[in-house]
Amino acid sequence: MKKRYIAGAGIAAGLYLINASWAATPPETKPQLLSHRGLYQHYSREGLTRDTCTADRMLPPTHGFLENTLPSMQAAFDLGADGVEIDVHPTTDGDFVVFHDWTLECRTDGKGITRKHSLAELKALDIGYGYTADGGKTYPFRGKFKGQMPSLSEVLTAFPDKHILINIKSNDSREADQLDAWLKAHPEARPERLSVFAGERPTERLVTLRPELRPTGKAKLKACAVRYMALGWSGYMPDACRNTTLYLPTNYAWLAWGYPNRLQKRFADAGSYIWLIGDANKRKGGMPSLNTPDELAKVPKSWRMGIVTDTIEVIGPLAKPD
Repeated sequence: MKKRYIAGAGIAAGLYLINASWAATPPETKPQLLSHRGLYQHYSREGLTRDTCTADRMLPPTHGFLENTLPSMQAAFDLGADGVEIDVHPTTDGDFVVFHDWTLECRTDGKGITRKHSLAELKALDIGYGYTADGGKTYPFRGKFKGQMPSLSEVLTAFPDKHILINIKSNDSREADQLDAWLKAHPEARPERLSVFAGERPTERLVTLRPELRPTGKAKLKACAVRYMALGWSGYMPDACRNTTLYLPTNYAWLAWGYPNRLQKRFADAGSYIWLIGDANKRKGGMPSLNTPDELAKVPKSWRMGIVTDTIEVIGPLAKPD
């Protein structure tokens, strides 16, 4: 019996040392801030679904920026962001436009499905047309954002040295081929500073076509998380966690073997990157992020990888006071 206790204690000690955070040195990098959609207008999330129009439930505006626009991205960088997340759709003339919604009616003065228009047609729209904070009594941005829906090329040209997370808004694998062709035609885009979040099919395709983009999506995230929880205790990195991106909710981070330092080192050594996101149980619709001082305080002092926020105006100055 005594030998069993000794053996058990030895195994426990070994597991502890293999996964001890204090015994690992985190990557020698500075933590990166990712601004989701740039500096944008916040909105009520009550009863939110994937099809809810968020422009007509805008909260009273505190600034004059709209999501997915060049001024919004520049403002985010000025506030301390190291990267921004943008949403893209293919156009009928072989380009990509930066816009969140599947259809045009919510935010713009246009109609129809976004991807069924040419770039010129989309750039002619007023993307501030539908925003209201008082149930339609006033539209404070109407007429002020005509022609400000940017192309992917415009974004990457305007910010040549910044990290850009491209969110492909479909589960069509052909969009992976379209993005690959677009990047081949635009070598100045510097794909090594880009990453991609997409549906399962385009993610799988991009893993083959463009592994340097560290493509991921919900299915790939789940596969990595499940396999790491099952095998990470041994120090082994599953293939699903190699050369990819992991979005890790702060309320589950403590469950990840070796969090925070050893976890960061393992993922860095595997060519992967981790973004800390918010409490997965609190967000109503979309990916949770770190948006308040209290949420930011949950990030370990030794964290050297990424932090995702929807409130760069709050988190930027706190995370980077200089």
